[in-house]
Amino acid sequence: MNKNIVILISGGGSNMAAIVRAAQQEHWEQRYGARVAAVISNKADAAGLAFARSQGIATEALDHKAFESRDAFDAALAARIDGYQPALVVLAGFMRILTPGFVQCYAGRLVNIHPSLLPAFTGLHTHQRALDAGCRFAGATVHLVTAELDVGPILDQAVVPVLPGDTADVLAARVLSQEHIIYPRAIRALLPTL
Repeated sequence: MNKNIVILISGGGSNMAAIVRAAQQEHWEQRYGARVAAVISNKADAAGLAFARSQGIATEALDHKAFESRDAFDAALAARIDGYQPALVVLAGFMRILTPGFVQCYAGRLVNIHPSLLPAFTGLHTHQRALDAGCRFAGATVHLVTAELDVGPILDQAVVPVLPGDTADVLAARVLSQEHIIYPRAIRALLPTL
């Protein structure tokens, strides 16, 4: 049986691309029976969709603005996701807060990456907040998603130094380079357990 992975994005999809490349280079389909089956975005113009299509991966766009409520969007999104019979749903820069019902639907198989060393700096503007707090280290965390924002069980982390003169953008780029390493690694570690 194929362990289908569905990745949700809102923009460029660099973490999604890192996962797709790792799946190809590390032969996830042959080794684990796992493949990236689809990439779904809440924005039709998300640049990551073009990359996914270029790799022969099914893509869909579902505009959240076309729905009257968060619940209605999440229900429609879940229906699209379920069409791919996912073993794992991966949030890769999907800029939507998901409803508790959606999270419960995929409990134990919904994964996210957050650009801080959780539990520090949940939510937005993590890099600026780390700089403002005088942190000497920053990083990224891969975690299972629970109904409470950014507090699910931690699967993997990467630490980067905060350097003198760092701006939020410079620090974000340093963290992102590590995200591209730990996100595929965390998913690969999950595959034998699915």
